[in-house]
Amino acid sequence: MFMYFPTNYVWSMAAVAALNNGGFIDEVDRACKPVLEASKNGDDVGTEDLYQSWAAVADRLIASAEADEAIGRTIGAGDKYYRASLYTSQAERLQSPTWAGRKAAYQKSIDLLLKHIALSDSPVTQVEIPYEGASLPGYFHPAGPNAPVIIQFNGLDSTKEMMFYSGFPQMLARRGIATLMVDTPGSGEALRLRGLTARYDTEAWASACIDYLETRDDVDASQVGIVGWSLGGYYAPRAAAFEKRLRLAVAWGANHNWAEVQHKRIAREGENPVPHYWEHVFWVWGVSSMDEFLEVTKNMHLNGVVDKITVPFLITHGANDRQISVDYAHQSHDQAVNSPKNELRIFDEPEGGTEHISIDNMPYVAGFIADWVAETFAELR
Repeated sequence: MFMYFPTNYVWSMAAVAALNNGGFIDEVDRACKPVLEASKNGDDVGTEDLYQSWAAVADRLIASAEADEAIGRTIGAGDKYYRASLYTSQAERLQSPTWAGRKAAYQKSIDLLLKHIALSDSPVTQVEIPYEGASLPGYFHPAGPNAPVIIQFNGLDSTKEMMFYSGFPQMLARRGIATLMVDTPGSGEALRLRGLTARYDTEAWASACIDYLETRDDVDASQVGIVGWSLGGYYAPRAAAFEKRLRLAVAWGANHNWAEVQHKRIAREGENPVPHYWEHVFWVWGVSSMDEFLEVTKNMHLNGVVDKITVPFLITHGANDRQISVDYAHQSHDQAVNSPKNELRIFDEPEGGTEHISIDNMPYVAGFIADWVAETFAELR
């Protein structure tokens, strides 16, 4: 992985994600260079300075986009709003949950993305998915009449906006598959703006999504699959094990035993996904102590779960994943004995895609997954 910040894995991931999702190298360099020295002080120190540095680049793009709009240059304006949203989102992801500007920064990333969508003729629309007296926010990318559809779940710290940036829903649409991008409880807008916290029994989220899809007349609700990246590598397989309306599942980065990973992180083994890690997970789960956190996440594993998956199941994993060991990918694969199409794809050198959720070569791996999904849906029809 390109380590813009040689001693700071977490900050470097943000730079790589921006570059792999349509950021320009000059703009990313301008955002990162002012905090290069600060990055040497660890993940947590200086994250607000990092946000301000990235925001400065985003704000210049916004000013340029507004000037373009004023004279009718809507295509260029839309492109600039996209990158401004991307940079704002990546910088917001690295902040402490207690940072006073976090909600406003996240809302800014949404507003900018919606401006891009409006100016770029994107078919994506905002949707609300009824869920236990509340609703889950999402984006829907159509793919023509009666299309099969993928539900896409986040991980620990990503957002539905990041799903859009990844280009994965657009790849699926080119293959005739719609996508429902969802901020599940504990992630994105559901957490940041609505206060919905995570739970281990993620079939509840999947069931709500399928119930919603069954109300739409532009998808084939009998052909619904699920893809989850990062912690979604637990969320999606868990959902597929117990929500039998799902026809296929993909773990984009295995997460077979996240409960065990927490004990490893207490022992300082492996890399964290975000700065302010323990603050972040307490926020996601709505707890205030380590004991409480470990208690509410003790069931976050797939032992005795993946054997209940009876649909096609793909696991992709980077051989050099510094957050979640590749051993967990083998555990999920080996235990999914009742899947009729149980596939494990490890990405290694020199191919690339070797890091967490293959962030170092994300478009390449996204394309592989999109092809597998399309081929599998065709086999199921």
